[in-house]
Amino acid sequence: MSSIAREIQPMIESNPDMPIHAIQSQLLRKHQLEISLHKVFRAKRIATTRIYGDYQEQYGMIRSNCDELLKANPSSTIKINVEPCGNSGSPIRQFRMIYVCFASMMRGFKMIGRPLLGVDGCFMKGPFPGQILSAVGIDGNNSIYPVCYALVEAETTQSWKWFLQLLRDDLGCTAESCFTFISDRQKGLIPAMLAVFPNPEHRFCLRHIHENMKSKWRGDLYKNLLWSARRKTSIPYFNKAMEEIKTTKRAMYDWLNEIPYTAWSRAYFSGRAKCDMLLNNICEVFNRQIIGARDKPIITCLEFIREYMTKRIVNVKKLQAKCMGPLTPHATEVFDEIKKQAAEMSVLMVDTDKKWDLTGMPCKHAVAAIWDMSRNSIDAGTPEEWVSDVY
Repeated sequence: MSSIAREIQPMIESNPDMPIHAIQSQLLRKHQLEISLHKVFRAKRIATTRIYGDYQEQYGMIRSNCDELLKANPSSTIKINVEPCGNSGSPIRQFRMIYVCFASMMRGFKMIGRPLLGVDGCFMKGPFPGQILSAVGIDGNNSIYPVCYALVEAETTQSWKWFLQLLRDDLGCTAESCFTFISDRQKGLIPAMLAVFPNPEHRFCLRHIHENMKSKWRGDLYKNLLWSARRKTSIPYFNKAMEEIKTTKRAMYDWLNEIPYTAWSRAYFSGRAKCDMLLNNICEVFNRQIIGARDKPIITCLEFIREYMTKRIVNVKKLQAKCMGPLTPHATEVFDEIKKQAAEMSVLMVDTDKKWDLTGMPCKHAVAAIWDMSRNSIDAGTPEEWVSDVY
């Protein structure tokens, strides 16, 4: 019995006044449309497979693809994690995860000298589920610097631990090494982080903290109180901001006290990373740039990311080449504004603010002091000479 014949009786019952030939005609047009759409989707699927490759077949080509990548990029780290199939006697292994860190990218990151990485994950959108994990640094121009990435089956403590262990080895860290990370506190990340990096400075993205806070305290008043406290770069000023929160909403004060200050307050950040970043924007930018890879077959996806990273480094070099001064373009712009503010100051006392330690860039008070020393025949050099080498 045809599908049209099966559908006639229900339509007659629901439309008793409609002639049978009209019902037949309507059902015929519906099925013709369905057939046409099926042909369109089939043609699209064939075309997409020819352009981007077959989703299933590419899993069988991963190892040979990685071998070629290692030939072209010596000393890089590319690790594939597999597991036995259902048949224990079969030599076939099922893909689980892959980690990629190109040697040139890691060398560049170490040369930058800012030991800070944002870590994050984003979903794959194709027929096979998965997550792309990434570690993204920040260069001397305060732009993103992708370091490594992995494609894993799910965002779990186990997959994060595997990713972070390989990252630790590539960084050359030991169990005692201190490194700065920033994240949104993804599922499974914190226990994995503590297992692999026992002594990290782990910052939590302020946007994520604020999103959690909004379920209890909404509105600009509470948002501004949070931002005010987190922006403070000295402990006395931070304590004053916290007292203001305590006076306004004691429950919010208690809630914030449960989060370690070292994870969300600039006043408690170390100066190792030469960066006072509060948000994990670097990973968000990277995830937006690779959105075109997330619905592709696995090798096409990995190649998309590799090509993006290559093009980005070329573009960064072109941008840096345009800079005429001793600092990078962005650092020059920021420092010019600092000098403009410093020019309006009189030097009376030493400022206790730690912003210089956090960013590696003298604050306006320090610049004013440097100029004052020069005016009093003390050889302090130019303010730019006091800026960290990372810029």
